[in-house]
Amino acid sequence: MDTRTQGSAAPRAGRREWLGLAVLALPTMLLSVDLSVLYLALPSLAADLGAGSTQQLWIIDVYGFLVAGFLITMGTLGDRIGRRKLLLIGAVAFGAASVLAAYSTDAETLIAARAVLGLAGATVAPSTLSLIRTMFADPGQRAVAVSVWSSCFMGGAIFGPIVGGVMLARFWWGSVFLLAVPIMLLLLVTAPVLLPEHRNPEAGRLDLISVGMSLAGILPVIYGITELARAGWRPFPAAALAVGSIFIAGFVIRQRKLADPLLDLRLFEIRTYRSAFALSLLGGAVQGGSLLLINLYLQTVLGMSTQEAGLWLVPTALAMVCTIMLGSGLAQRIRPGFLIAVGMLLAACGYALLTQVPVTDGLTLLLTGFGIAMAGMGPGVALGYDMIIGSAPPEKAGSAAAMVETGGQFGVALGVAVLGSLGGWVYRSQVKVPAAVPAEAAHTAQESVVGAASVAPGLPGPVGTELLASARDAFTAGLNTTAISGAILFLALAALAAHSLRHVPPTGAPAQR
Repeated sequence: MDTRTQGSAAPRAGRREWLGLAVLALPTMLLSVDLSVLYLALPSLAADLGAGSTQQLWIIDVYGFLVAGFLITMGTLGDRIGRRKLLLIGAVAFGAASVLAAYSTDAETLIAARAVLGLAGATVAPSTLSLIRTMFADPGQRAVAVSVWSSCFMGGAIFGPIVGGVMLARFWWGSVFLLAVPIMLLLLVTAPVLLPEHRNPEAGRLDLISVGMSLAGILPVIYGITELARAGWRPFPAAALAVGSIFIAGFVIRQRKLADPLLDLRLFEIRTYRSAFALSLLGGAVQGGSLLLINLYLQTVLGMSTQEAGLWLVPTALAMVCTIMLGSGLAQRIRPGFLIAVGMLLAACGYALLTQVPVTDGLTLLLTGFGIAMAGMGPGVALGYDMIIGSAPPEKAGSAAAMVETGGQFGVALGVAVLGSLGGWVYRSQVKVPAAVPAEAAHTAQESVVGAASVAPGLPGPVGTELLASARDAFTAGLNTTAISGAILFLALAALAAHSLRHVPPTGAPAQR
């Protein structure tokens, strides 16, 4: 059953709710900043702490792993104990862990602090989105509020590298973590005044077995997909993926049997929820995989630094922010399913342009194509989130928000794995390693364009130049091929949105089954 509220009967939000939205927007932006800012700080903190390559990977990855692993548990816990209460607990933990991270004296302490940050981040993300569901009962206002929330998340990705670069130019690496402290203090002071408390009064006790099964499923699967995409086939990540999949299957079976499950799978019986979830998962997969390859193109083919590549991608992210906000306004007059379908068609056009990106002088075409694609995805981001939390019963808003965010994490990881593997296969099939390259260096160059770029400077001039030119040609061919896959998938998503969401009325209009 679709529980979207009729606009004519719903109370409208006032100044307190809009101020509350501003309070929720700051930690939302911070979560996104924390995902991106550390890439810039990694070289200096690794040198300062003496972190090895494996420790550096865990410093980067443990945050995202634990956010993904605990989202479902924390979203459901918020429904039980109160979303504002959980948000404040998470804010305290996030602020304390940020201080610990900033003043870490060894790699192990920093990894532990990043783990706590991930756990705390998992409390913040679903709490902010589910509180928006509570504060904005009017569908039109809620659509705007969700658009602001989505734009702030994207804003963190845009400004994270910029702010991080400015701070690292003036302060030590720990300063990037201290960004969180004033924001969390502001949240602790203002939230009790501006944010309402809301929980499900009929919720039962938290099923700890389900919590354990969800963690035993999600964490190994995310880890396995990430590692297999990064380093290719290896026994341990493959085993982690298999074991995690078994636990996820067991978790699903258990949820179907429980009277008060950790994750209410009946949400997927709601057509709007089910369709919007699928669009979010698959759209995130294409976006995540493509972003990886585009970053590699900027750095290995065009020779940019990490910070330069991030800055060149800022306009594409801004394009998405603009269409996120535009979509919420248009959705008050036009059916959301139609807007999302048109956006997906636009994204397909953007990916069609990416199929033509050349090896040399490809920056303009790359940014144009990816900018069009990001703009096309914008309406689906905000309107999809709005339909998901709007279609779920109010008492299940935390669980619904957590599930779609978990799906987004899975989508990005899956996209990196699948599209990254496709691009890697094309690269390996087309790269031509000169016969003069030593065997070990040839093997490294054959595996990836990053490997070729690392060994080329140590080879005699003409040989290194020839190898690097071939590697760049092969990698660009892989990027073009994955763009074809992205264009085809977005055409399919456009058809899915037009068909499966055609019953959803413009925001503020009476709901339809």
